[in-house]
Amino acid sequence: MNKISPLAFIDPEAKIGTNCEIGPFCFIDKNVVIGDNNILMNSVTVLSGARIGNGNTLFPGAVIAAVPQDLKFKGEDTTAIVGDNNKIRENVTINRGTAAKGETRVGSNNLLMEGVHVAHDAIVGNGCIIGNSTKLAGETVIDDFAILSASVLMHQFCRVGSYSMIGGGTRFSQNVPPYSMCAREPAAYCGLNIVGLRRRGFSNETIENIHNAYRIIYQQGLKLDDALAKIKEEVPASPEIEYIIRFIEDSKRGFIH
Repeated sequence: MNKISPLAFIDPEAKIGTNCEIGPFCFIDKNVVIGDNNILMNSVTVLSGARIGNGNTLFPGAVIAAVPQDLKFKGEDTTAIVGDNNKIRENVTINRGTAAKGETRVGSNNLLMEGVHVAHDAIVGNGCIIGNSTKLAGETVIDDFAILSASVLMHQFCRVGSYSMIGGGTRFSQNVPPYSMCAREPAAYCGLNIVGLRRRGFSNETIENIHNAYRIIYQQGLKLDDALAKIKEEVPASPEIEYIIRFIEDSKRGFIH
């Protein structure tokens, strides 16, 4: 059974699951689907095109599926998709997609802290932590279990690899490789996210192999193709090493150094 404040507005066409709590002054538009066991605190705005899964908590002032801040947007039918068990804190904004991809997507088990902005067609994976006032531009990608500290500025089309960590106040316009730390001005590779990897249960052997791969990329002065070839030859194959190689090869914008 849902608990809905009489001071909330819910369009008759919206679809609401079971066991949801919807607080006063919430606005839920038409063409909205909300799953089960969600909590919408007061003053949450859920606009047309929102698709929200189960077990999420949305704090006051959050806005889901506002139209994109993109002058090319012409009112096309797009969505903003939020998975399960996310904590979406105060004043977070998640815009819906454009014709470019058709959807903005936030996965499951993420924490988006106060004032985070997720722009049109962005993709946030699972288990990520995004700090206060961090801004993700359009068509960005954040892979699983990444951590972005407060006030990070992520340029459009950039990608952040899994298990990486980006220091507070960092702004970057190239990809951040997986398992790494990124900080400074201009943004630079600052070594492995060793503490994060150990907390996530990576073995010492796996961490050392990852470290060796990045030593070849960053410290031996090789051309990129030669560095990747050397990694394939010298570093034991594993899903982690294959992911690094594939990530670097796919980084058409380049990656931080």
